[in-house]
Amino acid sequence: MKILVIEDNAGLAQNLFEYFGRQGYTLDWAADGVSGLHLAITEKFDVIILDLTLPGMDGIEICRKLREEAFQDVPIIMLTARDTVDERVRGLDVGADDYLVKPFDLKELNSRIQALTRRANSQWRSKTLVVGNLSLDTLTLEVTREGRPLKLPPIQLKLLKFLMINTQRVIASSELEHAIWGDDPPETSALRTHLHTLRQIIDKPFEQPLLKTIPGMGYRLTDEK
Repeated sequence: MKILVIEDNAGLAQNLFEYFGRQGYTLDWAADGVSGLHLAITEKFDVIILDLTLPGMDGIEICRKLREEAFQDVPIIMLTARDTVDERVRGLDVGADDYLVKPFDLKELNSRIQALTRRANSQWRSKTLVVGNLSLDTLTLEVTREGRPLKLPPIQLKLLKFLMINTQRVIASSELEHAIWGDDPPETSALRTHLHTLRQIIDKPFEQPLLKTIPGMGYRLTDEK
């Protein structure tokens, strides 16, 4: 098992390396948020141990970027020194899978890692996003509607996945642009063009449109009429 530790406390990181190293795990360590996010995106890990308070970029923002922009579903355990409901809710809302308050027992952390990885391994075959009769297999990237296979260009596929993950809310144009192009979006009409192409593929051949424009607010993918 390969674990990424994103933690600015060198002493705690060393304890984690010593304990999990004895269990036969491989660990990488980042002492700040920016380095941690880079490692998480560019390398493959089985679980991420993520501190909430970090220099450069906090754990909330790292978790959000991994879920909403990098579309990663690696199990994340968030660590915090503050045992408050608001802190736990913030972490879980952006996609953390579990929460542990410092100081903690390393055996408990190990048990939680085992539980998360067992759950992830048992579910990997069924990672399918569904909105109405539209589905996206996140492993094979196959898209179907009413059982018909649909072929999407890369940007439309990325847009669709982001919209399906966030089907419960309206997404502003600026958030969509950031999810697809990061901090360097193209000229203004590019997003509208790509959304038009997406509509032509997923909606035009079918009776009910799923991709809705919410005037003055943004876009939402939903089967609600």
